[in-house]
Amino acid sequence: MKNFSFRKKDDEYFNTDHLKGDIKGRSVRGGAITMGAQILKFSLNLISNVVLARLLTPEDYGLIGMVTAVIGFVSLFKDLGLSMATVQKEKINHEQVSTLFWVNVALSVFAALLASALAPGIAWFYHEPRLIWITLALVSGFIFSGLGVQHNALLNRQMHYKALMLNDVISMFLGVIAAIIAALCGLGYWSLVIFPIVLGLVNTIGLWMACSWRPSAPAWQSGIGSMLAFGGNLTGFTAINYFARNLDNVLIGRFWGTQQLGLYAKAYQLLLLPINQINAPITAVAIPGLSRLQHDPQKFRQYYLKAISVIAFLTMPTIVFMIVASEEIIVFLLGYQWRDASIIFRLLSISALVQPICNTTGWLYISRGRTDYMFRWGLLSSSWLVTSFFIGLPYQAFGVALSYAIAMLLQAVPCIYFATRGTPITILDVLQAIKEVFISSVVASIVVLGIKISIGNSLPLWAMLIIYSVVMSVVYFGLLFYIFKMKNYYLNLFKELKK
Repeated sequence: MKNFSFRKKDDEYFNTDHLKGDIKGRSVRGGAITMGAQILKFSLNLISNVVLARLLTPEDYGLIGMVTAVIGFVSLFKDLGLSMATVQKEKINHEQVSTLFWVNVALSVFAALLASALAPGIAWFYHEPRLIWITLALVSGFIFSGLGVQHNALLNRQMHYKALMLNDVISMFLGVIAAIIAALCGLGYWSLVIFPIVLGLVNTIGLWMACSWRPSAPAWQSGIGSMLAFGGNLTGFTAINYFARNLDNVLIGRFWGTQQLGLYAKAYQLLLLPINQINAPITAVAIPGLSRLQHDPQKFRQYYLKAISVIAFLTMPTIVFMIVASEEIIVFLLGYQWRDASIIFRLLSISALVQPICNTTGWLYISRGRTDYMFRWGLLSSSWLVTSFFIGLPYQAFGVALSYAIAMLLQAVPCIYFATRGTPITILDVLQAIKEVFISSVVASIVVLGIKISIGNSLPLWAMLIIYSVVMSVVYFGLLFYIFKMKNYYLNLFKELKK
């Protein structure tokens, strides 16, 4: 009887029938919650970047970049895509999730041991003995995160975004505080090691507190074969995609040293900071929502197109602004010692024009359970990006950034076309959904560029950035809302948020 009560209580994490009557409302409310949390996380991240960049050196960031590029790849296998399998699966039970939990724990231990074994090789490859202890310290986080994979997935499956986002904000806050204190105490690059360890530990503790489900012994005959196949393909894609997106760091560090890698890595990190704060919360909401609508083609199509229009609305003006004001942003936030990173930042920002939209194609693969198609696209895309790195490598970090930007722009259309095949969505639908936002962003950036040329260096950095921001906002919203008449479209979204 006691066991029955336990299972009945746990059923609240497995059954999703109660969600289907209000997918749109839950998604919009979830988007509002996650976006609010992302604003807080963005602020924390920005503060940590500004403070730590002044307390540490490009060489410190270069050292950590050498390690994270390698062990980050190993860490992908601690999940094996099983968290998304739990979210995407239409019907799931306690035995299946328990089995997946123990698989994740075993994979986390294996990943930690593998990364530890690689530590001497990493130090030898870069000719930097300090990397051994940095690697051994960072891999401890694998165990912490592996214990929370399925709890996170269950909360996502049930769209419990408030609990997830509160946990994320608290864990990031404590991680940032720990890193800044360590840097002030003179621990140098170790402060960048302490941050992810504290964040991961606090996050996992919070997940266990927020999700009352507890695993039982694994049941290997519980029918997890299809979920393992789903996760295997997803992990395959993630692994090759990670390899392609991080090989640039490995190559720059190996052939051009910590200074060049530090500039490149910090420019890339600063670029992703605002983009991830927008993409991450919408992705967290979109995949569960699309998964519940996978058998309703018309609603599936409308949901996806509305979601990418929101992503374009938020990311495109931000990115074109960063392209125009790259030098001012870098110097204002990080200081003059990082000025050489501004050109790299501008080139990487060009690649980011299409990156947020291309990232959403993963929603289509995952929500329909077609991670096998996702893996095939990953093989093609990654080969293309890796080739671009080798083309640009002889010209230092600048050459890699330029080559990468061109490669990303050229693969955008094939990326969208391949993902939308077999869905009710066409590439023309996608272009139509982002057309007005793109035009408004580009025109606004041209106006800002004209003002920048006129002003020159006659004003303080903070004053120039304020002027650029105001002009960018006025022109962008003026064109989008009144020339393209999109005001009511976005007002309706905000009304839904208010509800």
